Amino acid sequence: MGKLSPVFSAEELAEELGIKEILPAYLDPSLDDKVFLTGVSFASGGSGYDPQTPKIAILPAFLDPSIDDTEFLTGVSFASAGSGYDPQTPKTADVLSFDDQLNQFKEYIEKLKGMVGVERTQFILENSFFLVVAGSDDLANTYFTVGIRRLEYDVPSYADLMVSSASNIIQDIYKLGARRIAVFGAPPIGCLPSQRTLAGGGLRACAEEYNEAAQIYNSKLQPETEYLNSTLAQSRIVYIDIYNPLLAIIENPLQYGIEVVDRGCCGTGNIEVAILCNKLLPTCPDDSKYLFWDSYHPTNKGYTILVNQVLGKYVDDIF
Repeated sequence: MGKLSPVFSAEELAEELGIKEILPAYLDPSLDDKVFLTGVSFASGGSGYDPQTPKIAILPAFLDPSIDDTEFLTGVSFASAGSGYDPQTPKTADVLSFDDQLNQFKEYIEKLKGMVGVERTQFILENSFFLVVAGSDDLANTYFTVGIRRLEYDVPSYADLMVSSASNIIQDIYKLGARRIAVFGAPPIGCLPSQRTLAGGGLRACAEEYNEAAQIYNSKLQPETEYLNSTLAQSRIVYIDIYNPLLAIIENPLQYGIEVVDRGCCGTGNIEVAILCNKLLPTCPDDSKYLFWDSYHPTNKGYTILVNQVLGKYVDDIF
């Protein structure tokens, strides 16, 4: 729960305006007089006009024992990496299910009431921004890689299962007070480096069967979110298309200043993911040239490009 804002650095703006490529920080002890004459940056990453903004730039985990009251008031994350809409997905990955996360959200609400009262808690919930991001692990792992659900469902019926679960989750958090909810579709999972390795053949091409499954799921999720938005009073429930923006980068990387899209920066980049990317493995010399950090997750630059595109397209619908 929290807010998102466009991500444009001072350096990007200065370069775009033709001023200078690198805008040094005012507090940089190595600055000389010539640099002072051509401009410096007073920016603080994650800051903003609202005094609370610098405090919420990093969204802490709800289970983080070091969270203080201020962070509770400005938003926390209930996410569990590797989870999904299919109840089998968190079991396979041994992570928290959505039911677990909803229980944590209920616990959070009670703590919030104890801190600021019922009325203020309702205000906070109604004006907060909720992100519901799932589906990739259901399709890539539970359905295709592990293959448990392929014995029971074809892709369209499995997508129905996922959408039904997503709809229930959206309605559950709505009943608990959420009103502004962004629901992310699935990305082109067949083009993720790990899935290219597992299902893309000797040339590690995008696994089109996987991408088609993601498109089928998205084609069912979008109308469901639009239906919920039209029927749940005072809600702003928005479907976020991440499939096409990510595919556009993969198909035209140079247009976005990216050079490598078929493998990650960590290790071989073909299969390592999460904890398999550690200090024992080598990394690429310049991750800004890579779309993916490991074989599944984008680099900081990749995320920045995607966030800017998504916010530009959907911010008015959400707020």
